Parts: sequence; structure tokens; C-alpha cells
Amino acid sequence: MGIAGNLSSDQVQFFNSQGYLVLESFATLEEIEAMRTRMDQLLHDFDCSAAASIFSTKNQQQLTDNYFLESVDKISFFFEEKAFGDDGSLKQPKELSINKVGHALHELDPVFKKFSYSEKVSGLLSSLAYKRPIPIQSMYLFKQPGIGGEVVPHQDNSFLYTEPQTCTGLWLALEDATVVNGCLWAIPGSQKNGLVRRLIRGEDGMTFDRPSPAYDPKDFVPIEVKAGSLVVIHGDLIHQSFENQSSKSRHAYSMHVVDTDGCKWAPDNWIRRKVEPEPIYVS
Repeated sequence: MGIAGNLSSDQVQFFNSQGYLVLESFATLEEIEAMRTRMDQLLHDFDCSAAASIFSTKNQQQLTDNYFLESVDKISFFFEEKAFGDDGSLKQPKELSINKVGHALHELDPVFKKFSYSEKVSGLLSSLAYKRPIPIQSMYLFKQPGIGGEVVPHQDNSFLYTEPQTCTGLWLALEDATVVNGCLWAIPGSQKNGLVRRLIRGEDGMTFDRPSPAYDPKDFVPIEVKAGSLVVIHGDLIHQSFENQSSKSRHAYSMHVVDTDGCKWAPDNWIRRKVEPEPIYVS
């Protein structure tokens, strides 16, 4: 059964040219409120004494943490690096200390699954020529006021590699994202230069197959968006976000999709699932 695409030819052309696309008002106020309320409940129920895994994209050794690797098909909670004092205790309430929740919200939680498998997500992916897309990971990102850490320049295909490459990021702003509170920044058109490096999961943990290039900060442009806007991100686009040094959080829901029609999931990716997620649609 064919899925009707919902992007215009101009939008598809912009995405192919620039490597990203902003879709304003993609999510309704009701959907935003539902996801934020649900996350409040998940955080309320989370016993932070049971697991204290600190997530940082600066410290890739942290990826060897079993808690992280086992989160592929769970709803797991990751703290900000700056959340803990010298004595190892949280410096503020857990609700203001969490970096992200992942990586299977789209699969295990009905509120996030409803959005992730919605008709508008299907229409978007159909416009991008996906045949049998699956959400391979999802994250609720907090970007906490004052301590929300930076995410260094990267490409999503580095972490979620398929042959041929098919990863697309869907980044939904649940709050306004600005240069002050840590919005996305990207190098327009950088996806045309191809994949720079991959993160490989081997017997001895996680390592990049080559060092990160140095990027000129002047090449990045900010992607400031209002709550409800969706940023569609090509898997090879160089993008990043800076620390949140403001007094306002920057909540977002991020999902990464890969195709499974004529595509092979790399066995040395960090995500190793026993059961493949159900496809969003099959065309």
C-alpha cells in the first residue's frame, strides 16, 4: 500500500541541497503537551539511585557503559556530566539533572509511539523515498538550564550506519530552541561531502575509525525554531549544539529512522537488537 507524501517538491529540493529542512507547526500543541506530561511522569517514577550513568558525547569511553549499551530496547535515563557534586550526589533535583531519556520511547511508550508512527511522519518519510522505514532509536533531550552540555559536531550516519546509508534524523522542538538555550547548528550542504568517520563497536568497546576533522565555526548556521517545529536532518549533515547557559530548558524529542528495504544494518554499529522494531509502514 502506497503512503502519500506530504512534502512539496521545493521542500524535498531544499533538503537535498542543504541537508536539513524545518517544518514549522509539525506537532500540535496537544501533542507537545502530551509528550512533556508523559516525560514528567516517567521522571517522577524513575528511581535515580538505581542507575547513575553519565552521558557525554565528549567522552566516548562512556559508551562502553553497559547501561548505555543495554538501553537500545529500553527506556533508560542518563544524567548530565555537571549534575553531580564532588561527593557523587546530585546538586539539584533529578528533573533538572537528566541529559536524556532513551532509546526506545518510540517503541515502549504509547504517547511517544503514537507520534512516531503517525500519518504525518509516514508522509514525510514517503516524500524522502523510504520503502520500509524503522525507528532505530529515540531520545527525549532536555538541554537543562545552566548545565545542558554541548553536543560536538557529528553526523548521524557515524553511529547508525546502513549499506547503503539511509539514516535520517527527526528532531522535534518541544520548547522554543534559540542560540541562547542551545539550538541546533549545522553546516548547510555538508552532507554532500559524504561520511567522515564511523563509530565501531568491537570486542574492546567503542572506537571511531578515524579522528574528527576540525571544522570552521564560521561555517555553521543556527537553526532556531519554535516549539512544534520539526527539523529533518540528513544522515551525513554536520551538526552540533552548544551548552545551554541560559535559565530556560530546551526540550526536544529526537528519532532516527533507517530504511530496511534493500538496506543492511551494519553489525558493528553500537546498537545491536535481538528484535527489529516494527516498520512505520511498508510500501
